[in-house]
Amino acid sequence: MNKTMIAAALAAGVMFGYSGRAWTQTDQKLPVAGYAPAKDIPDARELPNPDVDYKVVFSVAAVAKPEEIHPTLKTIALYLNTLAHNGVPVAHRHIAAVFHQGGGDAVLANDVYKARHNGTINPNIALLHELKQAGVELRVCGQGLLGKKVDPKDVLPDVQVDLWAMTTMVNLQLRGYVRIGG
Repeated sequence: MNKTMIAAALAAGVMFGYSGRAWTQTDQKLPVAGYAPAKDIPDARELPNPDVDYKVVFSVAAVAKPEEIHPTLKTIALYLNTLAHNGVPVAHRHIAAVFHQGGGDAVLANDVYKARHNGTINPNIALLHELKQAGVELRVCGQGLLGKKVDPKDVLPDVQVDLWAMTTMVNLQLRGYVRIGG
């Protein structure tokens, strides 16, 4: 009888353990609205771990079509929602985006963006703000701004102007961040 009770308790624990995680995943509000997490894969082996402290810096350097949201911003939203969907708590999500080279235009105030892109409004503003609200650090290369003759005051208020993207990338990596992108 003792073995039967132990087996039943173990089975119940396994059932409730898995179902509790499933409830957390489906009932939880994702940090970035409008962007689904990565699709679940049955029996996937490598999943985000709620116990891991994720430190990730995204290099946002690619040139994007001026009328479209920068694709790296969409990737950051997907990644952030995937971490949340898999139970990684906010305190374990340390995400930064460093804008440099061709990616720097994404963080420009709308009037400056429009002047640089034939009247096209900056499609990145709402997502940048939402990412910032979700805890993503947004940084732009000050040297890139100087090179493009953009005054730092013309950068969106959610974005921090740093001295140089290279310094920011190195400093974050020295603090344990993993770099994603070129």
